[in-house]
Amino acid sequence: MKRELNSWFSPALQKDMPIVTYGDYGFALLFVPTAAADYLEYERFQMMETLAPYINAGKVKVFSINSINNESWLNDDMAGEHKAIRHNQFNEYVFNEVIPFIKNSTSNETEIIVSGASFGALHSMNLFLKRPDLINGVIAMSGVYDLTEYSKGFWDEQVYFNSPMHHMGNLTDHNILEQIRNSRHIHILTGSGAYEDPNAARDFAGLLYSKGINYELDVWGEEWKHDWPTWRAMLPVYLETRF
Repeated sequence: MKRELNSWFSPALQKDMPIVTYGDYGFALLFVPTAAADYLEYERFQMMETLAPYINAGKVKVFSINSINNESWLNDDMAGEHKAIRHNQFNEYVFNEVIPFIKNSTSNETEIIVSGASFGALHSMNLFLKRPDLINGVIAMSGVYDLTEYSKGFWDEQVYFNSPMHHMGNLTDHNILEQIRNSRHIHILTGSGAYEDPNAARDFAGLLYSKGINYELDVWGEEWKHDWPTWRAMLPVYLETRF
C-alpha cells in the first residue's frame, strides 16, 4: 500500500498541518480524527490495515488530517468564544486547503467522502452539511450531532452553526438543501453497546427526514461498543457494498 506524508503551513490555522495519504486511485475518503487525536490515529488503530484491500485495489484513496480539538472544544483553559473561533479556522483549513490538496492529488471530478468516528463523526457531518458543493457525502460512525455535548455550557451563534442538530432544523437555503438532498452517501452508523448513543443517531436521522434529505441509518447491536473494533468492522461493510 502506497503511503505518502505531506505538510504545509496552514494560513487558516497559522501552524504546520500534516496529512497522510494512502493509495493511488479511487474515490477520496477524508478521515477526521476522534477527540484530540492526530493524523496517524487511524493507522495506529489498524484501520488502514483493514482498508488495505480496497486501497490496493484502487477503489479508494484515503487522506487523514490532524484534529485541533485540543486547541478548541477540549481545551478547558480556553474561553468559549475562542474555542468557537478556532473551530471555524479548522473548517476553513479543510475547505480552502485540504479539499484543494485532495483535488490536486486526484482530479476535479473525484468524489470526496468525509468520515470520522465519535467526535470525528460530528465534525465530518458538519463539514459535509456546510459545504455539500465541495464534499460529496459522509460516513459518520458513533457520533452525536449536538455540539453542546462538547461546549460545556457555552453557547453562541458559532456553536449553533457548527452543531448539526441545531442549524439543520432551521436551514432554508434551497441551493444548499438541494445539494445535500442530491448526495447518494449520507451514512449514519452506530452501535448500541457500551458508551454508544444510538438515540443521538436516530434523532439526527429524524431531523434529516424532516428536511426531505435521503440518508441511511444503521444501528448495530449491543455487542458493538464505542471503540475501534466496531469502526473497523463498520467501514469495510460500507466500502464493499455502497461504493
